[in-house]
Amino acid sequence: MSKNSKKDKTNKTSAWVAAGAIFLIILLLVWLTYADLLGDTDVAAYIGNAVGNLA
Repeated sequence: MSKNSKKDKTNKTSAWVAAGAIFLIILLLVWLTYADLLGDTDVAAYIGNAVGNLA
């Protein structure tokens, strides 16, 4: 295995990690925008209600 082969693999991995991070950021922004449009931005109240329903 040559040094260039290992470096190429690292560059491909870094590209996939960067693409995944960008995708997750976009997904988060879409999720927050959707929640804001619905007026449902109180996550703590939602979690508290869900836990209360389980008990």
